[in-house]
Amino acid sequence: MRSITPDELAVVFESARSVIVVPGYGMAVAQAQYAVSDLAKLLLKRGIEVKYAIHPVAGRMPGHMNVLLAEANVPYDQLYEMEQINPYFAEADIALVVGANDVTNPAAKNNKSSPLYGMPILEVERAKSIIVLKRSMRPGFAGVDNDLYYNPKCMMLFGDAKESLNKLFSALK
Repeated sequence: MRSITPDELAVVFESARSVIVVPGYGMAVAQAQYAVSDLAKLLLKRGIEVKYAIHPVAGRMPGHMNVLLAEANVPYDQLYEMEQINPYFAEADIALVVGANDVTNPAAKNNKSSPLYGMPILEVERAKSIIVLKRSMRPGFAGVDNDLYYNPKCMMLFGDAKESLNKLFSALK
């Protein structure tokens, strides 16, 4: 597991051409949907393509992420359901995971002994770089450690998602 600072992360974004934002319950808890939207607008101004990957059960109810992103005025045509977005991860320079834990865990595909095994997931592990915003290494709702966090392409930005995104936004300005 590798941690990264907002300033270091800003350097990673400098060479990006495409970013897929993966919102989850951590975004909801931190009320970070506006910070996510502001970051995306900045990236779009720089010519970076931004898409949002929506898992059908991310958050605490179906449609939870759609509602929060709509509240932050994220254009609906940037939202992609799981089946639509999964093929794009391999082309993405960065997958930015904002508090989505169980819905990004590769154990759902790779580990038959995992309680998540068989659950469809967002295939963020296919992106060139993976950035995860998370408060700690504690497991998600399912109580399962996320194998994604140990992927060599994954970097962890620890802290409250809203605060972390605001620091990243400032570092990118």
